This record gives sequence, structure tokens and C-alpha cells, in this order.
Amino acid sequence: MAMFYLDNDSLSLVVSSLGGSVLKLAARSAGREIPLLRPAALNATTPAQQAGCFPLVPFGNRVKQNRFSFEGRDYVLSTNTAGDRHYLHGDGWLQQWQCIEQRSDFLRLRYQHRQGPYQYRVDQCFTLQRQQLRLELTVEHRGENPMPYGLGWHPFFPLAPHTQLQAPADACWLEAEEWLPGVKAPLGEDMDFNRLAGLPRRWLNNGFSGWNGQANIQWPEQGIGLQMNTEPACPVYFIFISDPAFDPGYQFEFFCLEPMTHAANGHNMPGLGGLRRLVKGESFSQTLLLGYSAR
Repeated sequence: MAMFYLDNDSLSLVVSSLGGSVLKLAARSAGREIPLLRPAALNATTPAQQAGCFPLVPFGNRVKQNRFSFEGRDYVLSTNTAGDRHYLHGDGWLQQWQCIEQRSDFLRLRYQHRQGPYQYRVDQCFTLQRQQLRLELTVEHRGENPMPYGLGWHPFFPLAPHTQLQAPADACWLEAEEWLPGVKAPLGEDMDFNRLAGLPRRWLNNGFSGWNGQANIQWPEQGIGLQMNTEPACPVYFIFISDPAFDPGYQFEFFCLEPMTHAANGHNMPGLGGLRRLVKGESFSQTLLLGYSAR
């Protein structure tokens, strides 16, 4: 296990080989450091679910009953986390990544998965560009049979009393049993972020469709804002806000805004919900940009 430190005049970044996760991303502004992601313990053993951000590969979220059929073959996925019977968020966030290249402002990590239905190699690159962190995932399918792939990230953002979010969407999937997406519905009153709005203090675990791949988070208390961009534009984002009844000790101090190239449970949707079909040796990439501006 290892940790990697990157910095420039505007940003400080700490990445862990465990899960290829970000333990720290902080802005340097007016002589102080302001967390842009939820601060985590700077320890090589910090699990990804306690980090500030982790990658979603070979897809994000869950597949209903861990089963799907694709091109005439039936597949069964194995549970990978305690407390959830699903194959949750894929493999990358739970495994060790290898450092391929590192400079003061650049890091390339690699993970290879050789067992089960999904066999692939994935690279994750971190680049500091002035006041912006660029993250790029590239996955290459290495199994014999074609498979559907998706990419994304699971960032945890600080949540303060006056935090506001803008992330355009046209609808959301209501949450069904076992945290799976249910039917599509219009945006609820406290779930409409087409304009800058405050975040609710209640359980929220929903996917949003019709996204343009851009979001804006404002922390008025800190006098700072974060701009999220995806290249190409991700069509779906997920919002997760926990609840003290579910997670004792949680005090609404963070929320998740997860960009994804596909819908959750896309394996069982017409058109695969945006998942990409890859044959052996074929790859695709997704980029996430997190930049800040101070007032």
C-alpha cells in the first residue's frame, strides 16, 4: 500500500493505492487550505468508502439481483461488500492499484482484473492543471466475450449549512427496494437542481437523467465554488445523502454527486442504459474535471 502526493501553487492532492482513491483534494486560497472533497485519514489503509473520491469500474452502482443477460449469455455477479448483497460499484475501489508514472503534478495508476465475468485493465490518471484536477479513466476489455462497460467516480463533497448545488436534469429514478433504481419520475421540489439550490437534509439516493455533464457547487461560508465538468458529457449523475438513522454518527457533513456514463442497472434496461459494448482489446475513456474559483 502506498500514498502519492501531488501539488502546485493552487491545489494539494493525496491519492492512495488502495482503491485508487483520493484522500485529500484541497484548494490553496488566501494563505489557507480549503477542502474540495471530504477530508479523509491520510493513511494507506484508509478504505475507499471513507475517502474523498473513488473510481467506478467496470461500472457504477448495482445490477438487479446481480444477474443480467448479454448477447445470448447469462451472467451472475458476486457480492463484494458487507451489508449489501450486490456487486457494488465494481472492483477498482476495493483493490490495490499499481503506480505506473508519477511527477509532481501527474500520477498514473493501473489495476488489472483477471477473474469473473469482467476481465479488464484500467488506468486512472490524475493531473493538476492550475486550479483544476483532471481525472481520466481508460478501461480495456481483456475477456474473450464482449461485455458492457461503464465508468464514473464517487466523490464525497463537504456539506455545510449554506452549500448549494446546480446540476441540470430532466427526471430522476425513484429509489426501489435494496437501493436499486425504480421508475422514472419528475423532479421533486427539493430534488430540482436546474438552478442553484440548497441540498435537503434527508436520505437521498437517486439517479438523475438528462444531465449535460456540468455541475456547480457553492460553499458561501468558505467563499469558494467548485465547477465539475465531464468529457465527454456524462448523461447521468447520482446524488447520495445519508441519514443518521441509517448511518449512526453521520451529521449531514457530506454529500455525493457521482458522474456516470450510464444509468444504474443499465444491464437490464433497453439499450443498456448507456453502457458501452467492448470486445477484447477495445477500450474507452472518461474524464472528470474538478476546478475551483474563490471570491
